[in-house]
Amino acid sequence: MRRGSTPFKRGTFIEALFRLILQLLSNPIPPNVISFSFYRHGATILMVIAALSIPPSAQSLLEIFEPAVTEIDLDNGLTIIVVERHDAPVVSFFTYADVGSVNEPAGQTGIAHMFEHMAFKGTTSLGSADIDAELAALEAEEEAYLRFRSARMSGADDAELEPLEAAFRARVDSAKTFLEEAAFDKLVSRNGAVGLNAFTSADQTGYMYSLPSNKLELWFALESERFLNPVLREYYIERDVVMEERRMRTESNPQGRLIEEFLTLAYKAHPYGQPTVGHMSDLESISRTEAEAFFERYYAANNLTIAIVGDVDPVEARRMAERYFGRLPRRPDAPAVVTEEPSQLGERRVTLVEQAQPLMIVGFHRPSGYDPADAAFTVLDDVLSTGRTSRMYRALIETELALFATTISAYPGDKYPTLFLLYAAPNQGVSPDSLETALYVVVEEIIENGITQEELDRAKTRARANFIGGLSSNSGLAGQIAQEHALTGDWRNLFRELDAIDHVTTDDVQRVAAETFRQENRTVAMIRNAEPDEDT
Repeated sequence: MRRGSTPFKRGTFIEALFRLILQLLSNPIPPNVISFSFYRHGATILMVIAALSIPPSAQSLLEIFEPAVTEIDLDNGLTIIVVERHDAPVVSFFTYADVGSVNEPAGQTGIAHMFEHMAFKGTTSLGSADIDAELAALEAEEEAYLRFRSARMSGADDAELEPLEAAFRARVDSAKTFLEEAAFDKLVSRNGAVGLNAFTSADQTGYMYSLPSNKLELWFALESERFLNPVLREYYIERDVVMEERRMRTESNPQGRLIEEFLTLAYKAHPYGQPTVGHMSDLESISRTEAEAFFERYYAANNLTIAIVGDVDPVEARRMAERYFGRLPRRPDAPAVVTEEPSQLGERRVTLVEQAQPLMIVGFHRPSGYDPADAAFTVLDDVLSTGRTSRMYRALIETELALFATTISAYPGDKYPTLFLLYAAPNQGVSPDSLETALYVVVEEIIENGITQEELDRAKTRARANFIGGLSSNSGLAGQIAQEHALTGDWRNLFRELDAIDHVTTDDVQRVAAETFRQENRTVAMIRNAEPDEDT
């Protein structure tokens, strides 16, 4: 079952990878033959189903869930999916922008992530003590920066650059004098917001939070305004923050360096190979003018999909959607990513010698998450690394070859052809080479002999349980509905994914394993420690 991409927002690389695994599909709602109101008691019914291990079909779940859903299609191309759940006076919101790091122009890596940060800086009506004076100050700031950047890029020496940089920094300080700091965050927090967050991944940018249901109109007003009249204030200050994130999470982090080297090696053409946080030289140069152009291109109404889940009246939601989001302009469709990754012709390898925990990532090219084979990859992922009965746990953890060993079925995204990852760390005293060999023994066994019916049944049961368990999370459900509708045109495909898994056979899993786990199709990235006689 497809899982959405998650950015490396905080914590270690290992934690980020496990967050990817744990971010399972969060979906709709439960059973049948219930005489009382489904909308009011949906969560309670869900708990009963889970406790009784009732295996409802995806179709029966959809039939019960669908009456709670209202689709609002505005004339400007924006779609809002409303899911009614009246068991608590709370509403969760998820705004899906169909833009990620794969859409960044050459020389502007990191700009999608930069705009995500800017979306919290307020608007022309929120965040400024004097908006006209501030806009004039920001224009002067930008002119000073572009002069400084032009001189730097033309090769000017330090004597020429110093006064230009000083003038630019002075303009930054001048623009700050009009700032009402963190006005957006403070306003929503005062009104009971929880879970205020955002992320940028290779495929998408997402904005989410929850509010009490009596604050519905506040959300409509604020969310529409920040995509109608954003002000990219504190842009260069925030750019410095992003550059520091890169230093901490990539340049000063062995695991971060490893994943960047791995992706660059695995993708020689497709933009999945470029880092979401951006290359440092690009971050040092991207201007606010370029960020505004990026916003104009990718944040049109017809490139946004919104899901609202909770205690909401769809009639009121439609009225507010037309009033507030109807103001957003429709623009020409954003340019598609046309670059395709060519078939890999031979194994690719990179080794980093570090005084750090040895690690290895082995990636195999596979089709996108929207390919018919995705369901078989979901089962393969489960069989290899889910739980103590999994192949990798028994072969690598129980034998103490590995500290941990897991898989990620689609990384770094799933919108385009992607990678199936094997990820492991050798135990103390075990060489990375020995662990790598043992990993290949595990996958070769599936290629040669397939999986058992018991393993297949267990994977399907877990997929169904994950699906039903996800129904209880309003915020998780909102994100998955928005993504599914944006990328496939129909949120109902969430349920069809479960049906697809139900139809997977042991032969299907063996086939995709054989097609995927080929030596010429793999990329290996490894951290190992220096040998005693090596320079460190």
